[in-house]
Parts: sequence; structure tokens; C-alpha cells
Amino acid sequence: MKALLHHIKSFLQSSHFKIYAKRFGFFILGCIAFVIIASGALSFYFNQNKTEIIAKINTKINENINGKFHVGDFQYKFLTGFPNFTLALKDVEIKDNQWHIHKHTLLKAKEIEVRLNVWSLLQNEINIHKMLINDADIYVYKAENGYSNANLFKPKKKKSAGDKSDTETSIDQIDLNDVHFTLDNHVGHKLFDFEIESLKSKVDFDGDNWETDVYLRTNIESLAFNTVHGSFAKQKILEGTFNVSYSDEKEKIDVVTKNLKIGTDSFDIIAFFNLTEGKALFGINISTTILWQNASNLLSANISSKLNRFDLKEEIDVNCDIKGDFNQEGDPKIVVQAEVKNNELSIPDGLITDCGFKGIFTNNFKPKDGFNDANSAVILTRFSGKYKNIPLTIPQAVINNLEKPLATGIVNSDFDIENLNEEDTEKWIHFTEGHASANLKFQFDIVDLYITKPRFIGNVNVKDVSFHFIPKNLHAEKVNVQLDFTEKALLIKKIAYKHNKNIIYLEGKIDNFLNLYYDAPEKMIVNWDIYCPNIDLKQFLGVLASSQKKKVTAKKATMSDQLRNAIEKCVVDINIKADKINYNKLTATNTKAEIQMIDSHLVIKNGSLQTSGGSITFNTTISPNGKNYNFVSNAQVNRVDIASFLKSFNNFGITSFSPKNIKGRLSSHANVSGFINSRGELLTNSMHGKLDFKVTQGALLNFEPIVKVGKFAFPFRDVQNITFSDLSGNLNMRGEQIDINNLLISSNVLNLDINGIYSFGRGTNLALTIPLRNSKNDAKLASQEERDAVRDRGIVLHLVAVDDEGKMKIKWGKKGKEK
Repeated sequence: MKALLHHIKSFLQSSHFKIYAKRFGFFILGCIAFVIIASGALSFYFNQNKTEIIAKINTKINENINGKFHVGDFQYKFLTGFPNFTLALKDVEIKDNQWHIHKHTLLKAKEIEVRLNVWSLLQNEINIHKMLINDADIYVYKAENGYSNANLFKPKKKKSAGDKSDTETSIDQIDLNDVHFTLDNHVGHKLFDFEIESLKSKVDFDGDNWETDVYLRTNIESLAFNTVHGSFAKQKILEGTFNVSYSDEKEKIDVVTKNLKIGTDSFDIIAFFNLTEGKALFGINISTTILWQNASNLLSANISSKLNRFDLKEEIDVNCDIKGDFNQEGDPKIVVQAEVKNNELSIPDGLITDCGFKGIFTNNFKPKDGFNDANSAVILTRFSGKYKNIPLTIPQAVINNLEKPLATGIVNSDFDIENLNEEDTEKWIHFTEGHASANLKFQFDIVDLYITKPRFIGNVNVKDVSFHFIPKNLHAEKVNVQLDFTEKALLIKKIAYKHNKNIIYLEGKIDNFLNLYYDAPEKMIVNWDIYCPNIDLKQFLGVLASSQKKKVTAKKATMSDQLRNAIEKCVVDINIKADKINYNKLTATNTKAEIQMIDSHLVIKNGSLQTSGGSITFNTTISPNGKNYNFVSNAQVNRVDIASFLKSFNNFGITSFSPKNIKGRLSSHANVSGFINSRGELLTNSMHGKLDFKVTQGALLNFEPIVKVGKFAFPFRDVQNITFSDLSGNLNMRGEQIDINNLLISSNVLNLDINGIYSFGRGTNLALTIPLRNSKNDAKLASQEERDAVRDRGIVLHLVAVDDEGKMKIKWGKKGKEK
């Protein structure tokens, strides 16, 4: 190593190296001197021929334009661009011949640097090698009538093959720095506005064809294909290199660029621009991988304002195709395709997780209807995801007409019912088990990008669902439901509702469901056919309980809120058949009724049942009233066993005798009202109304008030076993008190007429008229007239039954005249 360094040092100090170094230095000095002398000569040449050169440049420019070209001054730049001849044109302006009408200057530059080929210049020809435009404004204007200020350039004459000239004027390189470029097209309402920081291009010519790589860095002020809708990529920095080529035969410019930066994202772009006379066709294809929000912010305001309401968490692959004609009014054709995989989609109505789909946007959904929002659509295919833990698959969906968006498609789902449970504090239904599957065609409006009035056609199957309906405190277990949505109705099939030992089979129908569900739920009528093998009616009174209204802050109604609203407001018509119904101690068979539920009111029409050996027909209304239920009933009782019937209704609260004191067949007509509690028990003293009754084959057994009287009044009669040939009366019930009118008792022991007031509490005052004659044989008389004629013969006792500190006492005398 030391030997090598010593050898190098010896060479540098040798005389041969010093001779070579001196000669090389003279060569460099000679080159510098030559450049200086040549530049000086060119400067001298310019100063000597300035007028002629300027005249040639003006002539050359004026030969090619129909307008005015103005230069404030010409300067020669010493040594700049050597060996080319460099001129600086100061304060340059180019105006077309109609500038005085539209006032838009095509070019206004503080400086344009032009580098001329020296050899061509010496041969009295202008050949521009390079042009640099600095600190300039370029404004290309196109009026509504099609006129453009860029038309000042005269068309180039076509030359024959023999006329080709090597000295033909061309510009090999163009550089732009700090240039404001505007393309204002009033024909198509298009506005392209760029603040060009730098543009560099070197052109390779092949006859009339050419190719160049253009480096561009610019700020996009406006890229509006339709100024009504706004600009694409507004206020974004664009930077990249474009491969641009021109074909004279096709009259078309092709552009290709890779990794073009727009903002912070990279794009691959392929474009073409057709220069055929009369048409200005163009096409731009853009590909990228980008975040949803970044892509949305690159689009025009009419699109981004809608897309910004959505978001995708991860990047997506996007391809955008734009085609149009610069000379045509309106938007170009835009088709955007995106591929989404394993993403998280935010929508105004919520969040869809595990999301994947292929999406297409087009503003030309129907080819003959133009390129506009009304003819725009978003098409989704192979959509899958989870909405509020509910898995959804949509083979295809279309959101059509972005002015009044309407979504249509098919949705499939298969999930556990517990996924429907809401997380908010205002729960109204809670599911504990069950499974559902759905296959539905859907259609819904999108108002302000929120889903409204979804409509479905198809079916939903629910198996073994158990739930708690909180407003009614209603529990259900192992319910199966089949829902069929049609154009005309909702069909509800195969419901088997199990509750404790009760089983109810239901099938229903809601006519005009799709229209009334949203617009007029109070007009929606749910028709039910119900069959019950065996049911305890008291267990279902909770269905009528009033929902507690909570004051909540105003918020947008959800689909769950809409369903709850419809359930609470709809009218329910029920045709019910029951083999056996238990109500308290009453057991009824062969029950039929038409039931209507309106706003928590239960209306029962044409009810009929068999019980206690007889039958009952009735019409009843039951309404919630606080913690109890108010009923209004019109009933006809036909030959029921009176003891069993009274026992079933807890003797209607009467304590002075029990059902074991009486027997016979009861027929009555009642028009009454009253209250029952949540356990289905009649509230004592609550009944009001009128009751007419008649007992046949009746008997009074060990009725204490009669037995007490009989001990001293009829010692030789069997007052413990009284049989009746006539027992009828008319009662007016007034809560705690009952007005007894014409209660006639005709028996084998005695006849008895009762009038007055009977009270369940205090205030009993009954007048008893008792003929003392033995009526044992009255029943053998042939007619009622004969029985009436002998009824009051003989001694007649007048007694009163009055309240004495809560106990009934029998006294002598008439009502109001006690003795």
C-alpha cells in the first residue's frame, strides 16, 4: 500500500504530469474563452440585428394567430442556454380579435424566455429550441356560441410528402413556472383552473406526431366538469410525470401516468383527448387504493356531500372512468367501481361490521336519460355484513335516483333472535331465545340519507322464540311465527304461543300493510284467527295493561320505535274459538267470540259459551283503568246452574247467603258495568246497571234470615228446604247498594215479596211482605191468574230487614214505618 502511494506521489511530481496538466488547463481556458467570445458575438449580433430579429419573431407569431401580439421589451440573455440564442420577452400579451367583447386575455406573462437555434438563426430562420414561461396567466375562454379565444391560432396547412422541410418551426421544450392556467368553457359549464408551480416538457417529434414526458406540480383550484355541481379535487396539490403522445392521423392525445400524487394519495391514470374538428371527446380512467373519506373529498360537492355521510374504516380499491365531450353541456359519464373486503361501514342509521361488497356508481343508470343525479345509481353486489349483530347478505341492491333516492334489492338473513335486543335504556321487548331466517325483497326511500319506510315482500320464519314484552309485562315461551309479506297484505302463519299450561294457535292477516304501517298505523287492522284447546283467561289480562309513557328527548325514530308505535296504535280483530276456558272458578266450553283490540281496549262481540249446564251470550268492553280494568257488558244467561254460576263469580260479593243456599236454573239479562283487578277478580261494590233474572226449578236451602223467621212464624213448615215455583226479580245495581224491585218468591213454604235496598256494606232497608197462609199446594193451581188470586189471602206479615251496625235484623213493620 505504501509503495502504491509512493508511486502515485512520484507520478504527480513528474515533469510529464505537469506538461499534461498545463495543456488541459489551456484547453479549459480556451473553451471558456470560446463560450465568452461566442456569447459576445451573439450579443453583438443581436444588438446589430435586434430590429430584424424582433421583426422576424413578430412576423412568425403573427403568421400563426388572428389577434394581437404585444411585447413590452426584448432582451438578450448573455451565456444563458448556450449554444442557443436566448431571448427574454418582457410583458407579453396575446389577445384574440374579439377581446373587446369577452375581455379575457389568452396570455399575459411577465417574461417568456425563448431559446433559438443559432444555426437556423444564421440562415434567417426561426427555430425555437426551448420556451420558458414565467409568472404568467393563461386564460382559455369558450363562449356559449362556441367561439374560443384560443381560436386565434391559424390552422396549419397540410403539406405533401415532397414539401417536408427540416427547417419547419417547432418547439422542442416547454417549461412553465408560476403560471395560472384557466379553461373556462361556457358551452359545457366546465371550469378548469390550475396554479401551476412547475411544468417541464421535452418533445420528441416524428413528423407531425410527437411524444413527451411532462412533469407537473400544480394546485387544483377547479376541476369542474359541471360548474353547477362543483369541482373535483378542489384545493389539492397534483404532482407527477405524464407520458403524453399525439397522433396526427387519429387527431388524438393519449396520456398515461403512474403514481400520480393528488393530495396524499397515489393514482394511476390513463386518458385520451380527441381533437377532431367539431368534437372534443375525452376519457379518463383512474385507479387507486384509498380511504373512503379521501376519495369522497376528491369528488364534486354534489357527490361528496352524500358520500361523506358514509365511511369505510379500511382502504378500498377504486376505479373511476370519466367520459364526455368538452363541447357538450352537463356532466360527463362517470362510472366508479369499488371492491370492499373485511371492512367496517358507517351509515347514517348505524354501523355495519364484517362488511364486504362490490359497488358501482353510475350517473347514467338508464342510457337514454342523460348524465345527472336523477339518473344516477349505486349498485351493490355480493353484499355481506352485520347490522346490530344481525348478519345480512344482499345478492344485489340498487339505490336509484340520487335526487329522491329509492333503494331496492333482496336481503337474506339467518340469526339468533337475541341479537335483536337493543342496548339502550328504553327497552320495550327482550328476547331470551329463538332463531329467525328471512328472505325478503325490499324497497325503501332514503331521506337525507336515512332509511325511511322500508317495504318488504317475502317471508320471515321464527322458531322457538321466547321474549318479555315489557310495556304489557307479558312473557312468551317457545313461539313459532311465519310471516309472509305480499303486495296486498301481511300474512301471519303457524304461530303456536305457549304460556305456562296454555297453548294458543294463531293465524293473522293485515290488509294494505305496506301503506298503513308507516302512514296510518291507527287504521291498520290486524285480523286474527285464534284457537285455544285450553286457556286460563286471567293470565292474559296483562295484555291490556297501559304502556307507561316516558318523557324522552327528541330523537330520530328507529325501525324498532316504528314497530312499537304500530303495535300500540293498530286495531286488532280476533275470531276466537276455545275448547275450554277457565276464568276464576268458571269453566266454559265451546267458546266463540269476535274480539277487537283498539288502543288497549278489548271489545268482545257475539260472544257465546257453555258453562254450568247452560249457555251465555254476551258483548263486552274491557278497558285499562289505572291498576284495574273497567268492563261494560250486555249478557244473556240461559238456564245455567245457579249455584255453580254464583260460585264461579264469588257470589258477586253477596255475603248474606252463599251458593250452597240456593239451587236451580238461572236465566237473566244483564246490562252492567264494573271493575275487575289484574288477577281477574270482580271488585266488590263496583257494579252498576240493571239485571233481570228468573230461576226455575229453584230451591232455597238453610237461608238463615228465612230460617230465623220460620222458627216462630211457621214452626210446622219446612223452612230449611224451600222450593220455588216462581223466583224472579229486577235489580238496579249502584255499586255498594242494589235496588230490589218486585222480587217475587213463590214457594212450597210461603210466598214472599221483597222491595227496597240491599247493601253490601251499610244501609240495607228491605220491605218483606209475607202471607202466612200455607202455599204448599199453590203450584198445583192450573194458571198464573189463579195463583195470583190466592197469593195474599189470609194474614199477611209486613217485615223490614234493616242494617244494624253491619248486621241484618228483621223487624215488624213496613218500610219506613217500623213497629
